[in-house]
Amino acid sequence: MTQHPDVHNDSAQSRYELKTADGMAIAEYRSVGTHAVMFTHTEVPESMEGQGVGSRLVRAALDDVKAQGKRVIPMCPFVASYISEHHEYLDLVDPVQRGALNIT
Repeated sequence: MTQHPDVHNDSAQSRYELKTADGMAIAEYRSVGTHAVMFTHTEVPESMEGQGVGSRLVRAALDDVKAQGKRVIPMCPFVASYISEHHEYLDLVDPVQRGALNIT
């Protein structure tokens, strides 16, 4: 993850982490076989909400998954919304899942 040195993949806890002045922002995930990563929950310290912390975290996580050649299953509403707003990540989500999750 050299593109985003401030975001760390803690694979032991199955989450990406971004340390902020007010605590840890996290994007939890589960591996789905060897081909996909399911994002289940994203959390940002309340005092940091609306400041781009979640977006920075998710962008780094998606870039890492993409670099691994894996797909994304965005069960977390924040991750799904981020992908909907940033079409450069649409190819990470299976087209059938895009429709089911209303990602356009």
